Amino acid sequence: MRKTTGVLLGLAAAGAAWAVRGVPAALGGKPDPALLRRSPQFRDGTFHNVKRTSTMPDAESAGVFREFLFGGGRRKPSGPVPLVGPPTGTTSAEGLHITWYGHASSLVEIDGVRVLFDPIWSDRCSPSELVGPKRLHPVPHELSDLPPIDAVVISHDHYDHLDLPTVRALTQDSTAPFVVPLGIGAHLRRWNVPESRIVELDWNEGHEVAGVRLTATAAQHFSGRGLKRDNTLWASWVVAGPRHRVFYSGDTGYFDGYADIGAEHGPFDASLVQIGAYSVGWPDIHMTPEEGVRAHLALNGGLLIPVHWATFNLSVHDWSEPVDRVWRETKAHDIKLAVPKPGERVDVNDPPAVDGWWQALA
Repeated sequence: MRKTTGVLLGLAAAGAAWAVRGVPAALGGKPDPALLRRSPQFRDGTFHNVKRTSTMPDAESAGVFREFLFGGGRRKPSGPVPLVGPPTGTTSAEGLHITWYGHASSLVEIDGVRVLFDPIWSDRCSPSELVGPKRLHPVPHELSDLPPIDAVVISHDHYDHLDLPTVRALTQDSTAPFVVPLGIGAHLRRWNVPESRIVELDWNEGHEVAGVRLTATAAQHFSGRGLKRDNTLWASWVVAGPRHRVFYSGDTGYFDGYADIGAEHGPFDASLVQIGAYSVGWPDIHMTPEEGVRAHLALNGGLLIPVHWATFNLSVHDWSEPVDRVWRETKAHDIKLAVPKPGERVDVNDPPAVDGWWQALA
């Protein structure tokens, strides 16, 4: 009996060790406080939103967590999610095309430049390969299928937006700079991204790539890859080319700053807006679909492409609920909407009609 117990304890320890394998590296690096202190958003050792927010109200957190673990609902698709493979032949980055790969990972091809947002190609959005939210559909394109990338842009350092294996692959297989909010450069340095390829920006700062300007703009969220929170900045992004403009929300709650961003940087030909992973338990840091439409209107956006849904189960709502709600809301406001299948390349000037492809999987 004692021997059996010892064997079981040994196996459990080995399993735990395997589960945390690679976790220390995935946690990232420690930002330089001197760099952070130059930001007006950095006070008392952490970054702050424009308005005071709560990331998880105490009154709701326990109930939301129980619902997430044990509640009902249809939080996974009932069958395989339809995917669109890479385009055949070569494609031009001229004009304005957007490819959504699932969750928030998106490629913006604008006026000859290709900008890749928040790429995550791992099976899980987690520091561990064995535990954490797992993909609900495969990646539609391998990283090797992507056209040459001119810039990789990160909105914040949560695991479903900043993915260590994907960063390492892009570091090895491309020469694109990583354009990130303040503090995230510490993670990239720990992961051996060359210093020359790291561009860290505060809100309202920009970086130009081949005539296209990338500007970090405000968002309402939080950050952290471990126990320490808010020691790196979060951001939305404006991509401004000679002829076209795109807004990417990153993760955010609704706040009054969208009208200011639209007035200064818009109008936008397209906006990529977070619509999923909302809950009554965190109303300040993820928009509902209706709030996403409201943000799009305040930004003076053109075509709305919803992101941050379909790929990972991160909240208690049904899998298809975000896109059903955003479709209904855009109809009510006569807003142009595109809901591409993962991997589908959208011509913003000639977007496909919404066909409800997800409804068969609800």
